[in-house]
Amino acid sequence: MIVNDRIRANEVRLIGKDGEQIGVVQRKEALRLAEEANMDLVLVSPNAKPPVARVMDYGKYRYEQQKKEREARKNQKIVNIKEIRLSPTIDDHDFDTKLRNARKFLEKGDKVKVSIRFRGRAITHKDIGREVLERMAEKASDISQVESKAKMDGRSMFLMLAPKSEK
Repeated sequence: MIVNDRIRANEVRLIGKDGEQIGVVQRKEALRLAEEANMDLVLVSPNAKPPVARVMDYGKYRYEQQKKEREARKNQKIVNIKEIRLSPTIDDHDFDTKLRNARKFLEKGDKVKVSIRFRGRAITHKDIGREVLERMAEKASDISQVESKAKMDGRSMFLMLAPKSEK
């Protein structure tokens, strides 16, 4: 923001310290009014014709903005993406172990990318891989929702599971 002597416009539309409209005044007059109120002249809307300036305590304003940003950062939730790799010929017990891990990640609030890597001639049986992915999505459906359906990417197929949002 442009403050006090850095304002270059000759005339500004001035807003007083209590939010009242003072009108279009010369820059020097606006600076004098701000100084009398022991505050700063801050350019609020530099692209307007004439530019809009406001009499306010700029240090206090900046402090309030930083406080709001800190509060917003505190309330953010960082979502990690965990990956679980399967194979098209996975056995039941191995599948259950991977499912248990996926459920653990989902309960913590992380997204889970379930992927299958096709090796050698296994790529000809994409339908088997798709069934394994769909089985995983169905078994975890009570705590998750499918964010993106199973799709191929090179020699691997993957789908994304996101934790169900509590509403």
